[in-house]
Amino acid sequence: MAGNAASNRYAKALFELAREDSRIDEVRAELRALGAALETSPELGNVLLQPLYPAAERRAVLAGVVEKLEASPILRSFYSFLIDQRRLVDLAGIEGEYGRLADQAAGITVAKVRTATPLTEEQQGRLQRALAQKTGRNVTLDVEVDADLLGGLVAQLGDTIFDGSLKTQLHQLRSGIAK
Repeated sequence: MAGNAASNRYAKALFELAREDSRIDEVRAELRALGAALETSPELGNVLLQPLYPAAERRAVLAGVVEKLEASPILRSFYSFLIDQRRLVDLAGIEGEYGRLADQAAGITVAKVRTATPLTEEQQGRLQRALAQKTGRNVTLDVEVDADLLGGLVAQLGDTIFDGSLKTQLHQLRSGIAK
């Protein structure tokens, strides 16, 4: 999930703290755990994310949750800070940006791939190797089936888009014939 400028700044600050302590992967897992807890419990999300409840009350509820999740001191302080700044609502954006920074530090690029039909493991492997060869980086695929595509696929790595969709190929053919 794309975050706003504030969530990106918070994610970067948390990432730097985690890198200093050599705990990048652990912090990522802890961020995911709280995100999953908020997703699975709408009541918890309402209490923690609504400013209707006093900050002290939200902090106390959060303390209980992070205790059960066995969160590290870094994240306990970070979550408390987010409540004070009224930014816990940006947790999903922070988690997404933190994950991107962690992948980048590990030399991994995530390719968002939209396909008309599900890809087999062999097809995913070939696509992953081809994209890795093009970019010179380790690539992992985030594959989504998109019924709006007539055929083919579209892969996005950062700002670069590789469009092998049938729609684009037909458009290029039409343009070529028109010339």
